Amino acid sequence: MFIKILKSYDYSLILAIFLLSTFGLIMVYSSSMITSILRYDVTSSYFFKKQSISLLLGFIMFVLVSFFPYKIFFQKKFIKLLFYVSIGSLLFVIVFGHTAGNAQSWVKLGGAAIQPAEFAKISVIIYLAALLAKKQNYMDHFSHAILPPVIFVVIIFILILLQPDFGTALIILLNAAIVILCSGIPLKSCIKLAVFTSLAAMFGLILLFLTNKLADVFSSERISRFTGFLDPFENIADSGYQLVSSYYAISGGGITGLGLGNSVQKFGYLPESHTDFIMAVISEELGIFGVLFVIVLLGFIVLKGFAISKNCQDPFGSLLAIGISSMIGIQALVNLGAVAGLLPITGVTLPFVSYGGSSLILLFISAGVLVNISMMNTFKETYNVQKAA
Repeated sequence: MFIKILKSYDYSLILAIFLLSTFGLIMVYSSSMITSILRYDVTSSYFFKKQSISLLLGFIMFVLVSFFPYKIFFQKKFIKLLFYVSIGSLLFVIVFGHTAGNAQSWVKLGGAAIQPAEFAKISVIIYLAALLAKKQNYMDHFSHAILPPVIFVVIIFILILLQPDFGTALIILLNAAIVILCSGIPLKSCIKLAVFTSLAAMFGLILLFLTNKLADVFSSERISRFTGFLDPFENIADSGYQLVSSYYAISGGGITGLGLGNSVQKFGYLPESHTDFIMAVISEELGIFGVLFVIVLLGFIVLKGFAISKNCQDPFGSLLAIGISSMIGIQALVNLGAVAGLLPITGVTLPFVSYGGSSLILLFISAGVLVNISMMNTFKETYNVQKAA
């Protein structure tokens, strides 16, 4: 039985995940070696060591979750626990959180910093998938089937917006919309959902005003981050500086790149070269081949996830797979769009590649769930065929 289970795993998906994360670890070292010295006056491997620990923890979580039956997340007790822990942790961050990068998004635990908003991404996916899967027989009843999970999403969105972390809040909102639209929601419920979302947005603005967070979210600095990409060369010394530096890095790499470790822009010119803009360094050092390597692997993982969702006969597993795949895809598109100047800079990292412990561990946990859904579906089909024979 154990051998049959091992044979049911999608090793091409597993290989793609670990190739991408290993490549990301190498690029974190290359892109952060100068920042480690300039910013913290430590060895060049400061960020590399921290990312290595996160990668090891993520790998352990990946193995555990991939062997852990995903249907355990479908239990009512777990869903309730997920609801209270998600909201409670985000409330805790707002009151006692650590501020960095103009956002109060972290919880300090000893020498580690945890970002609860990252784990809220998978929490929303599991919560939506579970509730919508249970309500497949009455999806046309908006108040009973759609409204309860949407209220949860709105609460999470507002709490993350209060930090403020617009990038993560936007990803959660878009991801939730995809899961809901793929759940079999009828057209009339879509219209009601649009109206409810508009009202929720107005309520969120009022709440931001009452909590004196409105000025933080819509400060001139943040607004410039959203408008700076339209004409970065007009404000090259201010809002356009990071994007112009990204352009220099991308153009400097050409087709073959300058060689691994030979980036010029990482020498204090390109801010966040190891997090938000790591792709610019990849382009500069490894050229178009390095960029294509990352994009192809990310695309493969996302498309594999969509295929797993399509082949899964269980509504919960199908929605869970589409949610995880969409999360990875949306985050990658938002990051790459910002690096290329096609989208505003929101501080979103590149999945499996950028520096960030909370993000990497969350992605490994999510990937573990995705692999388990694939394994359970393949094993069930194989077992049923053999049983019928």
